[in-house]
Amino acid sequence: MVERKDHYRDTIFALSSGAGVSGVAVIRLSGPSVRFGLETMIGDVPEARHATLKSLYSADKRELDRGLVLYFPGPNSFTGEDCAELQVHGGRAVVQAVLECLSGLDGFRSAEPGEFTRRAFDNGKMDLTEVEGLADLIAAETEMQRRLALEQSSGSLSDLYDGWRQRLVRARAMIEADFDFADEEDIPGSVTETIWPELRQLLGEIDRHLLSAKAGEIIRDGYRVVILGAPNAGKSSLMNALAKRDIAIVSDEKGTTRDLLEVHLDLDGYPVILQDTAGLRDGAGAVEREGMRRAMDAARRADLILLLDDLSGRAGAAPVTDGDVARLRVGTKADLAAHIDRDDLDCLVSVKQDDGLSSLLSLLHSHVHEAAGQATGTLPNRQRHKEYLRTCREALEEALENDSDPLELRAEALRRAGNALGRLTGRIDVEDLLDLIFGEFCVGK
Repeated sequence: MVERKDHYRDTIFALSSGAGVSGVAVIRLSGPSVRFGLETMIGDVPEARHATLKSLYSADKRELDRGLVLYFPGPNSFTGEDCAELQVHGGRAVVQAVLECLSGLDGFRSAEPGEFTRRAFDNGKMDLTEVEGLADLIAAETEMQRRLALEQSSGSLSDLYDGWRQRLVRARAMIEADFDFADEEDIPGSVTETIWPELRQLLGEIDRHLLSAKAGEIIRDGYRVVILGAPNAGKSSLMNALAKRDIAIVSDEKGTTRDLLEVHLDLDGYPVILQDTAGLRDGAGAVEREGMRRAMDAARRADLILLLDDLSGRAGAAPVTDGDVARLRVGTKADLAAHIDRDDLDCLVSVKQDDGLSSLLSLLHSHVHEAAGQATGTLPNRQRHKEYLRTCREALEEALENDSDPLELRAEALRRAGNALGRLTGRIDVEDLLDLIFGEFCVGK
């Protein structure tokens, strides 16, 4: 990462529309020398925020291309600095020629991954939760991921946490007023009567918000479904059928699957991670036993287990699993069963005859929807969100419960609670997090 002292000295540029041949390629610029770069390449600076058709020239006056140029003067731009976009033809030779021309200009350099967004953060155009939402929006693969990321990048979490922090600041101010200006007539009421009930209400809001963290993680990271069963119970066949392509090898030979196989599904907008595992049996060799260990480890971390029973009787019985992970018992190879008298099964499928799969998908959808709940844009969805929220909650609870402590100590607990919320949005002491967060972005964003 570029040294912080040089952060604003250079003008940065990058191809923002992705590598490869395309109809149009977008090259972004940001920094103090954007006007100089435009004057050098197109002869002038176009009207702000208006697309202008211009020819682009190299330093030796060779025409490179003809395209649209947009200029966004700071501070009313994405980064808060002077910015520009060059929309040129997307051929590799054209893009390379424009990038080489820019790199030859004094004070210009290629942007680091996430550096445009980092400058927007440093210039107060975005906070950390909005930055994370933007990163998630770029990476979104399903409709629910897009909705959650769009809400977060638009400031829904920021507004919530800033509102909570302001309530804590107000409470501290009133405590200060209580013991500094106790004799003044215009100081409202007693702290005990006005502040502490409001803070207890805030504690309840934070508790309810934390309860929604699991739903946020499911939408952002995916709902994990692990397929368990004896060898040849139909695990790989079921996975291939649900994925609608050949992911796993299907064979009558036992122990074909020895490692975890994973496929990502879009189930009505919800991201689902489906994992095939090694068959569980006694008497396996060392490599197969390691596969079974990994299978059980994956099952413990799953959100749902599909426990397969081979109704043809050719495979062994479904393994016995413990723990509190939700599970569905699925009878496989239903077309080969002589008779089915099993009230412990949640679903019957026959992959060969394409029967029962829609019912299984419906059950999966019900479980995912129940786990994700009524998703809104105010869901915490990262581990650091939960950690700072818990820190805030603990400090707030300390101030509320220790009512015999001096007001100074209770006010200090409220200060720590507010600081935890400030670290969530990046307003306080988060320098150690920044490189990690902005490193998630692609070059040009």
